[in-house]
This record gives sequence, structure tokens and C-alpha cells, in this order.
Amino acid sequence: MLSKSEERRSTDRLRLALALCGMAAMDEYIQISDLYKTFHSHCGPVEVLKGIDLTVHKGEIFGIIGFSGAGKSTLARCINRLEEPDSGSIRVGGVDILKLSKKELLRERKKIGMIFQTFNLFEAKNVYHNISYPLEISNVPRSEIRRRVLETAELVGLADKLSAYPGALSGGQKQRVGIARALVSRPELLLSDEATSALDPQTTLQILDLLKEINRSTGITILMITHELDAIRYSCERMAVLEDGRIIEVGAVRDIFSNPLSRTGALFAKVYTEFQKTDMEFGGSGI
Repeated sequence: MLSKSEERRSTDRLRLALALCGMAAMDEYIQISDLYKTFHSHCGPVEVLKGIDLTVHKGEIFGIIGFSGAGKSTLARCINRLEEPDSGSIRVGGVDILKLSKKELLRERKKIGMIFQTFNLFEAKNVYHNISYPLEISNVPRSEIRRRVLETAELVGLADKLSAYPGALSGGQKQRVGIARALVSRPELLLSDEATSALDPQTTLQILDLLKEINRSTGITILMITHELDAIRYSCERMAVLEDGRIIEVGAVRDIFSNPLSRTGALFAKVYTEFQKTDMEFGGSGI
């Protein structure tokens, strides 16, 4: 039988354990479980996602890497339900995205921003109206729209470009517009789907630095989906390797690159090492 002091210590340990469990549960911002997605074509069904299980912590920049056709973009589009999965669950901030009605989904999507490789800007709208578009279609008051656009443009370094049109911008500036448009609704999650793939190395570095600064200053969770090794190593502490519709490896970036446990992880690490050697031989600096 425990003494009163031992009972108190035991109770205190239990309370601490429960508190830590609660903190850990809150920390698991994205929880994907047993996710499947099949596309149907005249050639027959193509299973793209084959039982994805993944957890992303709140406030981190998490990388998902994989070769073309691995299912990266489909996974991103399932997270905000631009694609409808066949089965499984996707919880974002404790909300199961797949169980929402259309009205509820529209409300939750405002918490998820997305930036794309191809920028997806309106060529006939200037920078101000490209950024303001999500707020305009949500019937946000004009004064609030202006305040948020100016604030977001300042954050991404476009305060002096608001009257310019996309045709007059560089690739990096266009991507900054895309980032601003994704952020202006003040989302809690930012999906970056190959956002730097169309950019040169110097501009890529600038965009990655911007995303890291946004993460630090706002605490936003960023899911970086890419096939670019440098982008993952430069920006992320944790990553997952996607191969043929399955997550085959998850862990710290440094561990996967130094001691990969999967064939795809090993191939990525080998390619990265060879690129670094070649870059050094020719006097380059990578990103």
C-alpha cells in the first residue's frame, strides 16, 4: 500500500504524463490515415495513393519528396479536397476534412493556402487584385481587403509592385504574388506544391528564405511537396519519402540523407551527393 507522499508523487507523474499526451495530440496538426485515391480512365483504374499514413506537427516546415508520378500533387490536392479520396481520413487542426459538407468545407478551406509551380495568376489583374481575389469572393469589406493586401504585400516584399501586372514581373516576383494570395486569408496551413521548380537557383533560395521567415514570424505550418533535394535540405527538419503512392520513409532530413532506409531515399541521397560534388568541381554554390 502506498504512503500519502508516494500517492501524491504517483498522481503528479500521472498528471504530467496526461499533460504531455495532450500537448503531443495538439502538436499533431495534420493526421492522415489509410488514405486511398484511384483515378479512372479509358485504360482502366490507376491507384495513385495506396494507404497513406502521415503526421505533421503544428508550426513545422515538413517536406514530402518523391519522383514524378509518386502521387505528391494528388496528396496535396486531397488535403484541401480539390480531389476526393476514395477512403481514409484527413484531420487538419482536429477537423476531419473528408466529413465536411460543402458549406463547412468552404469555411475550412480558408484555413488552407496553396501555392503552385505555375503561379496561376490572373494576367488581366494587377498585383493588388491578384492578392485580394480570395477576399473579394468571400465578400470581405473593402477597407479590410485593402488593409490585409497592403500588410501581406509588405510581408512578401511586393509593396512597390501593387499596380504592376504579371506580364511585367519576374518569375520570383510572380511566385511572391502567389504566396501573398495564399496568405491574405490568414491560413493556418500552407501547401507548397513544387513552388520553386520553375525558378532559377538564386530565386529559389530567395523564395525558400521567404517561406522560412513567414513560418518563423507567423507560426504557419508549411507542407513542402517537391522533388528538389536542395529545397528539402535547406528548409525542412523532417520529411517523408513518397514512392508509388506509399509513404516508405519518415524522419529527420539529416537522418534520411545520411542513412536512408528505402531505395528511393537512397537514390535521392546519392543524386544529391553527386550534384554537390559536381557543383563544387565547377565552382558553384548550389542554393
